[in-house]
Amino acid sequence: MKNLRTLAVKPLEARSAPDARPSAVELRAPAEPRSPEVRKVLITIAHAGQRVDNFLIRELKGVPKTHVYRILRSGEVRVNGGRVRAETKLEAGDELRIPPVRVAEAPAHLQLTTAFPHEIVFEDDHLLAVNKPSGVAVHGGSGVSFGVIEQLRMARPNAPLLELVHRLDRETSGVLFIAKTRAALVGMHETLREKSGDKRYLAAVKGEWVNDRQHVKAPLAKFTQADGERRVQVDREEGQFAHTIFNLLERRADMSLLEAELLTGRTHQIRVHCAHLGFPIAGDTKYGDPAWNKLLKTQGLPRMFLHAKSFEFEHPISGEAMKVEAPLSKELATFWYGGAK
Repeated sequence: MKNLRTLAVKPLEARSAPDARPSAVELRAPAEPRSPEVRKVLITIAHAGQRVDNFLIRELKGVPKTHVYRILRSGEVRVNGGRVRAETKLEAGDELRIPPVRVAEAPAHLQLTTAFPHEIVFEDDHLLAVNKPSGVAVHGGSGVSFGVIEQLRMARPNAPLLELVHRLDRETSGVLFIAKTRAALVGMHETLREKSGDKRYLAAVKGEWVNDRQHVKAPLAKFTQADGERRVQVDREEGQFAHTIFNLLERRADMSLLEAELLTGRTHQIRVHCAHLGFPIAGDTKYGDPAWNKLLKTQGLPRMFLHAKSFEFEHPISGEAMKVEAPLSKELATFWYGGAK
């Protein structure tokens, strides 16, 4: 890519930009309270693979589940114009038609229009990139009332479209893209699908990493533990192809700093690949070393050391070569470098 433009901001206080410009495309329902009306929702990568009934139950908060299944059985819910079953899996790019339903009014605290609390590292008319903090979900669900996307929609109630382009684990910080137009959303999905973008992460791992550059190709499969918690493991027979390239940045006596290039985007990919090789990520409570994590906390590491540092791509509208970066959080920079860097 030519004429690469790098965009980043210093890790200062969070800021927010004005509402997006008006658009003829309306894919989101207006703010509560609202009258019943047909809604058309564009499914993003963030919700790809989710069952239609589960998506509707989450989307239609306040509507009884019995009514959700009733409108599914009646054929009023449609995907790309066709009838669907409750168990139908949604795919990125699908257009979901939701019939008129009366939704209970949202709690008062969710109706408030507040300042967006997270750092915005890039924004234009089509895209917005947030430096997501660790511990914050990208969207509501699984016991979380709301995440980054809900917070942004609350802060910008007049924005015609705000949709997640991709996901980040709740414990992972760094660059998170949100589309402001349908054309940008479709274009970014194509970039991710064709793997034409370059996503880089920083990870501190246990042990002395050996190779300066190492390709890891270990297929990954999801499974559910006895306690109901979902995990991922390397599975040569049932797993999906997963490819990560690790570049050694710094080696110390007991740990190493790596830059990870994601060539595929499987759930927990970097975390599982590191643990599989015997180099668990510092502070990783799912796949890491519990005793070591406990020691690291006494040394000033309060969270998992995994950060989405940059995303290099071709702008889906302008075609411009771009690189958006997010600075390390203060706690990670202090832990590794002894101060902000």
